[in-house]
Amino acid sequence: MRKRDQWLAAPLGAGLAAALLTGCGSEDGDAAGSGEHVVMGMSDEVLATDPASGYDPGSWLLFNNVFQSLLSFPKGGTTPQPEAAEKCRFKDNSSQVFTCTLRNDLKFSNGHPLTAEDVKFSFERTMRINDENGPAVMLSTIGNIKTPDERTVVFNLKTPDATFPQKIASGAGSIVDHSEYPADKLRTDNKAIGSGVYKLDSFSKKEADFSVNGEYEGPAEAQNTGMTLKFYQGRQQELKNAVQNGDVDLAYRGLAMKDLADLQAESLSGGKNLNVVEGTGAEVQHLVFNMKDAVAGKLGVRKAMAYLLDRSTLVRDVYKRTAEPLYSVVPAGITGHNTAFFDKYGDRPQPEKAKQALREEGITGKVKLTLWGTPIRYGPGTVPGLQEIAKQLNASGLFDVDVKSTDVAAYEKGVAAGDYPVYVKGWVPDYPDPDNFVAPFFGSGNVLANHYTQAQLTGQLIPATAGQPSRAATVGDFQKIQNLVADDVPMLPLWQGKQYAVAQESISGLQWTLDASTVFRFWEIKKSPTD
Repeated sequence: MRKRDQWLAAPLGAGLAAALLTGCGSEDGDAAGSGEHVVMGMSDEVLATDPASGYDPGSWLLFNNVFQSLLSFPKGGTTPQPEAAEKCRFKDNSSQVFTCTLRNDLKFSNGHPLTAEDVKFSFERTMRINDENGPAVMLSTIGNIKTPDERTVVFNLKTPDATFPQKIASGAGSIVDHSEYPADKLRTDNKAIGSGVYKLDSFSKKEADFSVNGEYEGPAEAQNTGMTLKFYQGRQQELKNAVQNGDVDLAYRGLAMKDLADLQAESLSGGKNLNVVEGTGAEVQHLVFNMKDAVAGKLGVRKAMAYLLDRSTLVRDVYKRTAEPLYSVVPAGITGHNTAFFDKYGDRPQPEKAKQALREEGITGKVKLTLWGTPIRYGPGTVPGLQEIAKQLNASGLFDVDVKSTDVAAYEKGVAAGDYPVYVKGWVPDYPDPDNFVAPFFGSGNVLANHYTQAQLTGQLIPATAGQPSRAATVGDFQKIQNLVADDVPMLPLWQGKQYAVAQESISGLQWTLDASTVFRFWEIKKSPTD
C-alpha cells in the first residue's frame, strides 16, 4: 500500500498474548477533549471516507481517527493492543481461530450501540464489495465470522495467519454502523459514522472538520478539542507558505524535500518560530526488474547495477537526507531486518565487480536500459532519483541508461503489461511486521508484477513465517528471505523514508504520532494558548 525506522518492533509472541488478553485499562476518552482546536495542512488527498474503499495514506489517516478497530497500535509501539475489544486471543496458539470480546457499552458517534453484529458486518462488507481501491486484499485469510453473542466475535481463518491481529489493527479493521452503511456498495455522501476518538463533521475537497466524539470508549485521550484538515492537493509551495505564515498550526505529508531542509535550517538558526519534528518510518522505495525483459532479466545485469548503486549520494543529493539508504527488503526497525545488499554488494560503486558480473553473463558492450517512473505517486523525488541512478550507472562506462516517466494511470498499465524493463515501486506498510514487506512483493498475486518466482520463498519460507505465532521466532526465516532476494536481485532496495511534521511552537505531542505504525494520532496533538 501506502504506506518510513529506528523503533525496535516488539515480538508478537508472548507479549502479544498478554497484551490482547489483559487489555490496556478502561480509561474513557475525554468527551470534550482538552487544549485548543488544531488546524493541519497536508498535500495528500483523502480519496475515501468509506473504509471499504480507501487504501491510501490520506484515507487511512481519516479512518484511524474516526473509526475504531478491535485492536490498535499504541504510541511508539508495534504490538497491537485492545481498542474496541476488551480482549482478543488466538485459540490454542493455532493462528487460525481468533476470538475477540468487545468492551461494554460501546457506541457509535450517532448514539447507536456497537455490537458483534457491526464487527461481522464491517468485515464481510469490505470483503463482499471487494473494491479495487480498498483493503479487502488484507482480509483474504478470513474464512467465516461467528458472533455467539453481542460481545463476542470469532474469526475462523482459512490458513494460519499470525499477522491477523496486526491487519485488523490497521484501517482495514475499521468498524462501521450496520444501520448506516449499505451491505453491498460504497457510501458516496462523504459522511462517516464511526466510534473512534473523533467525529467527521464535514468533508470537502478543500478541507475536513473533526470534533471529539463524546461517545468514544477506549484507551485514547484527546489533547485537543478538534481538528481541521486543509488539503493543498500537491501544492507544496502553498503548504510551506501556510505553515510559515501561521495559516495552519502544522504541516504533515507533502512538503518538498528542499523546503523541509530549509525550514529545519531556519529552526536551528533561531529564525522562524517553527519546529521540524522528525519521526521514525517504514516507507520504502525499490527499483524493480522485469524478469522477462531481454536485458533486465539477466542476472549479471542486475548484479552489475547492484554493485554500482550509491544510495548515500542518492539520499544526500536528491532526498536532502529526509531518507536513509536501504539495504534490504525489510527496513530497519522491523523484526528480522538485515543488510543483505550491503553485505553482498557494498555501499559504494565497485566498477570492477560490476564489469566482472557482466562478463560472466557474456556482455562486453555497454548495457542499454531505460528506467521508468511516475512523478507524483511515489513522491516528488522519484524522477530526480532515477536520474541520479542513471548518472551513477553511466559514470561507470558500463551502461547507457536513460529515464522516462508518465502519469500514474499510464504507468500502472505499463507495469502490468510488462512494457518497462526497470521501474520504481514505493511502499507504505499496512502494518509494522516483516510479512508486510515480503508477502506483497514475493507471494502469489504480488504487487510488483515483475514475473519473479522463487519456490523456496513461496512454498516454504513465506507460509512458515505467516503461521508462526511468535514473531521473534520468524527472524531466521525472514533473514533467509532477504538473503535469497539479494542473491537473485529481482529488485534493488533504494531508501527508507523518515516522517516529518513542521509545527508552530504552540504545538506539542507530534513525537507520539510519527512512529513505525504509520498511524497519525490526532488525539496526541496539543495546542497551547498563545499570547
